[in-house]
Amino acid sequence: MSKALIVFEDAHWRDLRPLTDLTPTPALAFGASSLAERLAASSGLPLAALAARADALAPCRTVPRTPGLDASARTIVFANAAALPGAWLNELVAGDDPVIVRQNDRIIGARVALTDAQAALASGDAAAWLAAASLASKAGVAKVLERPWQIVEWNADAIAADLATMIPGLRGDVHASVVVLGDHRVSVESGARIDPFCVLDARGGAVLVRKGASIAAHTRVVGPCVIGEGTQLLGGSVSRSSFGRQCRVAGEVEECVWQGFGNKRHHGFLGHSVIGEWVNLGALTTTSDLKNNYGNVRVTIDGREHDTGDPKVGSLIGAHVKTGIGTLLPTGAVVGSGANLFGGGTFAPKSVPSFGWWDGQQMIEHRLDAFTRTARIALSRRAEQAGPADEQAWQRLFDSTRPERST
Repeated sequence: MSKALIVFEDAHWRDLRPLTDLTPTPALAFGASSLAERLAASSGLPLAALAARADALAPCRTVPRTPGLDASARTIVFANAAALPGAWLNELVAGDDPVIVRQNDRIIGARVALTDAQAALASGDAAAWLAAASLASKAGVAKVLERPWQIVEWNADAIAADLATMIPGLRGDVHASVVVLGDHRVSVESGARIDPFCVLDARGGAVLVRKGASIAAHTRVVGPCVIGEGTQLLGGSVSRSSFGRQCRVAGEVEECVWQGFGNKRHHGFLGHSVIGEWVNLGALTTTSDLKNNYGNVRVTIDGREHDTGDPKVGSLIGAHVKTGIGTLLPTGAVVGSGANLFGGGTFAPKSVPSFGWWDGQQMIEHRLDAFTRTARIALSRRAEQAGPADEQAWQRLFDSTRPERST
């Protein structure tokens, strides 16, 4: 009996803010691809659909393409986007009887008939539909992304797992002076370009350079690392990081995840951070990812402070954030989507609300009309055009986060 996969987002997407403000959980970059694509690859099933907030799916440029449900797939496996692949998913794929798999009170997966899957999608909230369904239930164990800093904490291992079966080979335009170090796999896809005097250091993990990517002269890439399609590395050193599509990055980058369409064309250190879509980091923008006392970093998410249990946490940066030259981001900074930071030379606030406007001294509200004009220009610089879905998503987020800016 043929099967297909649906990856769904549940109400816990708010726990991953600001990364999920404008990006649905299944589309979050992680490892060598996205959360949804990793689940599909592990399951061996075709990814038929994503079940997530429609107003986040519609404008997101990094959403995996899905064909929709096909009548030939009589059994559908649902997987929670925040649950990493494991035995729980393998068991769902192997069986046939309808069942819901829960970890504590959270649904991490399910196996249902095609008609039930269609009903779940039609409801507009697949997670809620599954929770209310009269299906057999059993306990499961999964590693679940519950907080945004875990995306950084677990990413290098995810890259290593994703590239474990990668076929090595320098199929792109690789200059003869490029140095490849180590026994780990290095793959440069056709259409990628690597200029003279670059170093691909695979001693600590594999390196993948996707088609259309380019690496400028005198750039060092340390694995495990994935350079996304069309991304340009413009000099400096990048290590143990994932870069999505169409990024432009220079300087020092360590242990970071770039959602895609990000810009950091100049020097400055970025460490142990997650960067949303359409972020532009001005020259010498720098993150702190380690406290002077080497203690665990505390991070504020959705108004609540959390002890990460980790001494190395940089910045969590939402979509469409802009920083001016010399911007300094403190350890464990959370920068809400649509924020604009300038007035460099002093540390920005540790918690910046969505559509916050920080001039180095005070925080006011970033006007939506001004934000929209800038966002349209930013999209056009990557040959994209802002449409009604973008502007509706920006308006919704602006309205829903206004209380955050008044505190």
